[in-house]
Amino acid sequence: MKKGFSAKRDGFSCQNWHKAVDNKGKTLVIIKTKDNFIFGGFTQVGWTKDKSKWREIDRDKDHGHIIDPNAFIFSLRNDKGDRKPDKFTIKKGYQQKSLFYSYSNHGPEFGSADIGLKSNLQPGYSNFGWSYNLPNGIKQGTNEAQTYLAGSL
Repeated sequence: MKKGFSAKRDGFSCQNWHKAVDNKGKTLVIIKTKDNFIFGGFTQVGWTKDKSKWREIDRDKDHGHIIDPNAFIFSLRNDKGDRKPDKFTIKKGYQQKSLFYSYSNHGPEFGSADIGLKSNLQPGYSNFGWSYNLPNGIKQGTNEAQTYLAGSL
């Protein structure tokens, strides 16, 4: 494994992120917030312009969802002392929305914005639970689901 991109080293730019990771295959994304939350995701397919890896409905566009039934997201550290590191798999039937690819204006995005970074790779948004399984007891669309990974919206 080798480090392909570091925002501290390479700059907080989506273009630089894509230059470093696009078409490289397996990708581990680790995000650390200013509040010391650590979370991210893994894909075996990676971010790619190869539209054969995209869901069919998106293949005639410049952006779209990438299919990876083995992708997952994870939480390593958060503000709740009782939460242990955890891994969350893609929901059954959502494998076609494992990742989202948009060349220049998005950073890494897992699922239907379960994890998404803004154009400057700063905290973006989390709709955790739309495409990936939530921890037991947390309901999709709630503030707890939206803040589980990064702490704030």
